[in-house]
Amino acid sequence: MIAWLGFVAGVGLLLGTASSIVKTLLLPRSSRSAFTNMTSKAVRGVFMGVATRMEDLAARERVLAGGPAAWLIAVLATWLVSLLAGFGLMLWPLRGGSLAAALTAAGSSLFTLGFVLPHGRGETVVTFVAAASGLGVVALLIAYLPALYAAFNRRETLVTMLEALAGAPPWGPELLARQALIGEIRYLNEVYDRWTEWAADISESHTNYRTLVYFRSPDPTTSWLLGLLAVLDAAALHLALNPESAPAQARPVLRVGYLTMRALAHGMGLPVNDDPHPDDPITLTEQDFAEAVEHLRKAGWTFERDPGTAWPQFQGWRVNYEAAAHALAHYLDLPPAPWSGPRPGHRGPPQLPVRPPHREPAQG
Repeated sequence: MIAWLGFVAGVGLLLGTASSIVKTLLLPRSSRSAFTNMTSKAVRGVFMGVATRMEDLAARERVLAGGPAAWLIAVLATWLVSLLAGFGLMLWPLRGGSLAAALTAAGSSLFTLGFVLPHGRGETVVTFVAAASGLGVVALLIAYLPALYAAFNRRETLVTMLEALAGAPPWGPELLARQALIGEIRYLNEVYDRWTEWAADISESHTNYRTLVYFRSPDPTTSWLLGLLAVLDAAALHLALNPESAPAQARPVLRVGYLTMRALAHGMGLPVNDDPHPDDPITLTEQDFAEAVEHLRKAGWTFERDPGTAWPQFQGWRVNYEAAAHALAHYLDLPPAPWSGPRPGHRGPPQLPVRPPHREPAQG
């Protein structure tokens, strides 16, 4: 009787495992699985517990960069152990009531394609399904990896390009200032346009494959999320300070960008207001805004609107994405950056990006 109850429990465990595998590897949509969520929390807890005690940024980023790979290995191990337990419980009454013999037969089918011969039709069916399941899970995970790394490469291309435009860590006012210094403000049209498409791609890929959210950028001083925040801040500043000459591309990048931020925050289980009022308070202060305006003035930026009048306009844009950006940056413990909110543990104040020195060839 107990063995047959184990058979029923085994069927339930296999159905739960199959649901987790399908949701994680096959469904092209954001979906939650108890198996992967528990594994993700456990792996994240270990890596964050180690990283939060480290003060050196490069060392901390090296530790956190190993998290996604560890999660992939851990979730594969979790699935295989669950399959082993599920098929073992199903074979329990079919192997003469010996649980040890049933687990041995299940492991034989899953991991070695069978060195224990089945007896009887029912046991044969279960062992063949077990063998196919083990191979299938490994094959699906192998096929899953190229999709992950292709999305990662697409993401990091623009992030790397942004370092030349906005510094590292990236900062929205610096993106505008550098274009003003070289007299190429029109190039911002293309920047906003490309980042609109980039944000839409991130919204699709990082909500469907949440593992990508944890993949760190190669440069320990920057991050894909900080890059998006810098571009949104630049567009919001542009519209607030120069409403007449700001490019049409500034509004779409803000709209797509803050929707992406919210989708990512919801996907990670972080509470975010989906409909903030333009007058709602934000963490960034008017003094921070004034310092950014002065930074732009020194770079030669031309203003169409007085900074005091521009502040409520900027606040009305930033309120749409600030809470989501800060929550994600804190949750992921991203490198410190201006205007990106606090981090866990004791971190030093974020440094402004260092602008490369201006050099010209000697005149002959």
